[in-house]
Amino acid sequence: MTRKEWLDDDAGPVVRPFALIGGRARSSGDDLDLIALITTTGVSPRDRADISPEQATILELAADTASVADIASDLNLALGVVRVLIGDLQDQGLVRVRPPAQVAPLPSARILKEVINGLRAL
Repeated sequence: MTRKEWLDDDAGPVVRPFALIGGRARSSGDDLDLIALITTTGVSPRDRADISPEQATILELAADTASVADIASDLNLALGVVRVLIGDLQDQGLVRVRPPAQVAPLPSARILKEVINGLRAL
């Protein structure tokens, strides 16, 4: 997915990331994990004008399920910006966020302390 975002090598992006999200730093997407999976809900946006080109790209990527990190990489945008964009789509009911599956239970504090004490004893 290639898009021309650069006027020339020195100019930088045509639209600065903070402008894409209206200068907001917080949204309902703030708690998204890097490996959370994003999928579309199948609901169409009420008005395509309400969706930015970046959000339209997120919807295309999420049609096949994509992680937050993959979306940020494909869009070549900062993670914070992508989280806000995804949060807005989630608020509109256009995407569903599935937290990453926990592979194994976390070790208890007692086991971690024993490992640390064992390493110090070496």
